[in-house]
Amino acid sequence: MPGITDVPGVLVGHAQDDLALTGCTVVLTMGGAVAGVDVRGSAPGTRETDLMRPCNLVERVHAVVLAGGSAYGLDAACGVMQFLEERGVGFATGAGVVPIVGAAVIFDLDIGDPRVRPDKNMGYEACAAASPALPAEGNAGAGLGATVGKAWGAQHAMKGGVGTWAVRLERPTRDRDEDGPLVVGAIAVVNALGDVVDADSGEVVAGAYDRGAKRFLRAASRATGPADDEACGGGDGDASGFAARPGFGGSAGQSAPPFGTNTTLAVVATNASLDKEGANKMAQMAHDGLARVIRPVHTMYDGDVVFALSTGDAPFTGDKAADITFLGAAAADAVAKAVLRAVTAAVSVAGIPAARDVPSRRQQPRR
Repeated sequence: MPGITDVPGVLVGHAQDDLALTGCTVVLTMGGAVAGVDVRGSAPGTRETDLMRPCNLVERVHAVVLAGGSAYGLDAACGVMQFLEERGVGFATGAGVVPIVGAAVIFDLDIGDPRVRPDKNMGYEACAAASPALPAEGNAGAGLGATVGKAWGAQHAMKGGVGTWAVRLERPTRDRDEDGPLVVGAIAVVNALGDVVDADSGEVVAGAYDRGAKRFLRAASRATGPADDEACGGGDGDASGFAARPGFGGSAGQSAPPFGTNTTLAVVATNASLDKEGANKMAQMAHDGLARVIRPVHTMYDGDVVFALSTGDAPFTGDKAADITFLGAAAADAVAKAVLRAVTAAVSVAGIPAARDVPSRRQQPRR
């Protein structure tokens, strides 16, 4: 099966605490990778993202960390720095190397033990486990404590997770033998407020779910009200909209959800050469993959972030604008598939059902 480690120079490692239901995932590029980033959510928790902007000096990063633990989980990046420094990997200075490690986090403190979070040791362990093999999906690494479909409240959430996918593009004929296949891969940690849906049918795969009535509630209907009974679901949830529901503001005495309680994180990578401007554009276009399969996405309650990495030194077509366009489109495809893989590979924990545990929408009872 394809995954982000199909991209030459990319390693992935997971580490986790199975009892506390939290973990971290590290994407390593020991040779360095040109990096970009695009932050679309309004409640992000990040590290070293400003450095990846096109106008800033340092061009290459050596790792990206995706972690649970909310802002506490950013500490895992320190363990990644230690691992890389011990191997002489980093930005060269007169005083030694400084590994450049980007990071972003999800909120999973309400799933397991909130006193246990990804830390320096866990980040180091994830690096030690990193390999070019296909990474584990579902309840692994940063995906262990991830959930989706929380628009109707945590009691209706389903299991999120981590997933990966890759797309192969054919180079122009003259370059195929010399440069090998061109790959665009993605890994995603899915902890969204919204539902994860099949992009073609619109069917909910994992999302807000009424466990008593065994029906999906449709997260997006919290904002607009249901078009009909079937769209909403039924059971113990009504459809009076975001503004009138507890936890989403609007009424006196009601408060918004805690900072950063939902987030989808992704890393896209390619062995095609890109500069920082191109990598940032690829990250931007990759967000289209989230929009295809998560509804709603990029909300005020999500911290959605996509990192982009270029490990190669050969262009795709030689036309910069065309290269970015083709690669960005492929990145969106890979991200969308990785998100779906994340929820379909997940299994139930802490009483939270997974996609494999519930009937498809077509099999659900009509109200």
